[in-house]
Amino acid sequence: MAVKEKTLTAIMRYVIISSVMIDKITEASLLYDFYGQLLSKRKQEVMELYHEENLSLAEIAEEFGISRAAVHDSLKSAEKALAQYEEKLGLVNKFVKSSEAISHIDRAIDRLIENYGHKDEGLARELETIKTVINSLE
Repeated sequence: MAVKEKTLTAIMRYVIISSVMIDKITEASLLYDFYGQLLSKRKQEVMELYHEENLSLAEIAEEFGISRAAVHDSLKSAEKALAQYEEKLGLVNKFVKSSEAISHIDRAIDRLIENYGHKDEGLARELETIKTVINSLE
């Protein structure tokens, strides 16, 4: 029983760490998409090579002819700057909230069409028109 619990705990820890890592990667990508143009060209290149091309710090260091520590510092500095932009401007947060609201509205329209569309074809057409407009926003 103790072995199963240890194995389960290790698996759960891995899943939690993996989801946190995915969230950090997703967050870094979103921040870069919104604010990347505000970074210096060098920091943009480091971010792209690390996050989009999946190069290691050592590979990026070799590419630029600098130390691995310099790449690490540049990457951390860029990530910090992106986080500060988000803290001040909040564009990613607004985008995420808007996307969630659009999805909620889209699902509500689907339910309305399903429940009432067969009773009123005009209503169903209008709801489909609204749905088309909403889907164009995503």
